[in-house]
Amino acid sequence: MPSESPISFLDTVLLVGHGEWRHQIPFITMGALNGSHVRVGLEDSLYAGKGKLASSNAEQVKLIRSILDPLSFEIASPDEARAILALKGRDHVRF
Repeated sequence: MPSESPISFLDTVLLVGHGEWRHQIPFITMGALNGSHVRVGLEDSLYAGKGKLASSNAEQVKLIRSILDPLSFEIASPDEARAILALKGRDHVRF
């Protein structure tokens, strides 16, 4: 039985584009084009381009920014990303 004040599915879900290995950059680019948040990291792919090993997470961030910035996407700051993803932040973990 429907509720009198239904909650939209899209109001309760955070859509994050994610790809692994060689598909990471193409998949998250498509995710952004389709309206999702995106994230990159060495935990998902060791590469920063075809056949090029990434030296750091920062290199992957620079790569995806170089794709999304010219398309006028708004890029979240690290603090904004932590808030969007409800992450604790470096000062609240023990490593």
